[in-house]
Amino acid sequence: MATKIQWQAKVFSELSLNQLYDLLKLRIDVFVVEQTCYYPDLDGIDGERDRHPETIHLLGYQGEKLVAYLRILAKGQSYPNHISIGRVAIAEEGRGSGIGHEMMTQALELCKQSFADENIKISAQEHLKAYYQQHGFTQMSEMYLEDGIPHIAMTRDAD
Repeated sequence: MATKIQWQAKVFSELSLNQLYDLLKLRIDVFVVEQTCYYPDLDGIDGERDRHPETIHLLGYQGEKLVAYLRILAKGQSYPNHISIGRVAIAEEGRGSGIGHEMMTQALELCKQSFADENIKISAQEHLKAYYQQHGFTQMSEMYLEDGIPHIAMTRDAD
């Protein structure tokens, strides 16, 4: 039986060096290496999105290994009128185990606590449409390419 996931929600200044290393490694492993997307992962001017004081980093550890990660961005960081969830990544060994659904449930609760009454917008990989729909997101755009991968815009109204 898999070890229970330990969830940690932190702003940038609360991340240890090891946690920062772990989350950057997971993002690079999934998005740059596995999906062959060569893009500036440390986005915004000088990586400001990760370091913004309202950005929430959600880390899911199984024992000592980071197996799940996402970040929540305040309104104005990605979209002018919505908060955003992005950089959603599950380590290969954690896929298909329900970790992704557990993480999204955690993320939506964090959104409710930290950004009450704010609607959420995401840029979702098109093949994950049903996954996000299970969490209350609705498709709001036609397919578009982002880093060569089909994506769709999706939104979710505040609870």
